[in-house]
Amino acid sequence: MEFALSAEPISARIYPAGILTMLSRMEVERLHDASRGELGELLRRCALAVLNCGNEGDDAEELLQLHKDFAIEIQQVNRGIRLELSNAPGSALVDGIMVQGVRELLSAVIRDLVYFDTEISGRSSTDLESQEGITNAVFEILRNARTMDPTREPDVVVFWGGHSIERLEYDYTKKVGYESGLRKLNICTGCGPGAMKGPMKGAAIAHSKQRVSDGKYIGISEPGIIAAESPNPIVNQLVILPDIEKRLEAFVRLGHGFVVFPGGVGTAEEILFLLGVLLNPANQDMPFPFVLTGPAESAAYFEQIDAFIGLTLGEEAQAKYQIIIDNPEKVAQTMTTGLIKVRKYRKTHKDAFYYNWLLQIQPEFQQPFDPTHENMAALHLHRDQPKHLLAANLRRAFSGIVAGNVKPETIKSVRKHGLFEINGEKEIMLALDKLLASFVKQQRMKLPGAVYSPCYKVVS
Repeated sequence: MEFALSAEPISARIYPAGILTMLSRMEVERLHDASRGELGELLRRCALAVLNCGNEGDDAEELLQLHKDFAIEIQQVNRGIRLELSNAPGSALVDGIMVQGVRELLSAVIRDLVYFDTEISGRSSTDLESQEGITNAVFEILRNARTMDPTREPDVVVFWGGHSIERLEYDYTKKVGYESGLRKLNICTGCGPGAMKGPMKGAAIAHSKQRVSDGKYIGISEPGIIAAESPNPIVNQLVILPDIEKRLEAFVRLGHGFVVFPGGVGTAEEILFLLGVLLNPANQDMPFPFVLTGPAESAAYFEQIDAFIGLTLGEEAQAKYQIIIDNPEKVAQTMTTGLIKVRKYRKTHKDAFYYNWLLQIQPEFQQPFDPTHENMAALHLHRDQPKHLLAANLRRAFSGIVAGNVKPETIKSVRKHGLFEINGEKEIMLALDKLLASFVKQQRMKLPGAVYSPCYKVVS
């Protein structure tokens, strides 16, 4: 599906919201300087995605081409900062005034990108090579975004699933979100369309019925993804992590339980990340409610996923999750019961409710993976290694395909150098090829109606 110009491009001056409304002069100077350097183009792309909120599409290059004259400038004024927008999507304004939700999301983009650039990566004491250093960095970004609340009981459920799903699957995600909202659970997703939007929409209605006025609809993204998957309009807390690995760690540190709907390679990547973390012997006894679910029509999808996991990671991995088909109420009840166990475990072990410090995440899941042709071909996809390491390498393979599908720089690389070659143990490759082919056949790689051109080939 293509992006659409819903209104004539506009130029506007906007004052940011949230934490950016109160800044010291030194902070203003840092923001201004950062936006004029290498960070400027990244800020432009992410800001454009947010301003395009509500317009569906999954091609970052197409969006950038459609708004090639768009520009954003951070200006210093006595009150702090002002955003100068030129040739921005007109749908972001109503009667000349920016939609409040869009204004907040735009502020979140600036907040997170600049904070990481100036306060984390730009700080000499930051260690982004060690486990502890990365975990602390993720914590600081989430804290700066005011995402964590030390006064709340464990109630954040992470919902994963594809942005490209059938209508009946989307309707099912809304029902699960609704049942979760009736139980006053808060929602965290990847913030995009499809299975990320549905649970939030359902929960918003249920929260309204339950008179929940402070419901959280957390969207966690990263620069390479958000440009292709604009935040859906229900997100009220957007957090942008600097890369996919820190994004995934943010999910598992912040979330108390996980629900996975049908999806494509991105969803498979998320499942493998969580399974790899949970297969670590140090996390063996930690309660972590984990459900795979969809309507009856999607049962075959989960059979394929389950079979692939069984072949590659074995029964130990399969025991980490529960498959529930066509029963939204049971999914929500399972989460509610699981969160009671999470609360008890955290209290017993003196761990925080708002951030899972005790969860051990190994470097293989933390260090950024650069999906070059060389790195994709060099992945060790064999069963002659510990299961968590195989999970890490399988996760990287799916991550590379995601990048080849949606990230502009990787798309250009594939066009220049040809398809990624993924090779490994013959039985794994046959299973992987079959799984990926099913994603293509079921139109889970792109939004419905869009033509998909593979960025990979599986070599056994």
